[in-house]
Amino acid sequence: MIPTGGIILYMNQVIKNKIMRRLRIIGGQIRGLEKMIENDTYCIDVITQISAVRQALSVIEDTMLENHLSTHVVEQMRGKARAKAIREILSVYKISKKK
Repeated sequence: MIPTGGIILYMNQVIKNKIMRRLRIIGGQIRGLEKMIENDTYCIDVITQISAVRQALSVIEDTMLENHLSTHVVEQMRGKARAKAIREILSVYKISKKK
C-alpha cells in the first residue's frame, strides 16, 4: 500500500515474517478463546488467555512503531513531510493513552 504522503518504504522481510508469524499465533489464540467460551471455561482461565492475546498484540504494535520510526519517519523528517510525521506520531500517542 502506498501511503498518502507518497513515501514508499517497504518493511524489512525479517520483520514482516516475524509479524505474520505472531498474527497467525494470535489467530490460534482467538480461536482458542472462542472454544473456551463455548465450553464455559472458568473465567480466570479465559481472562488469562485474553491477557496473552493483548500482550502479543502489544509486541506487534511495538514492532510496527519501531519500523515506522526507523523508516518512514526518518524519510519524512529528511524531506518535506516533517509536519505529517509529527501529526502521525502524536495521533498514535494519543490513541495509546486511551487504552
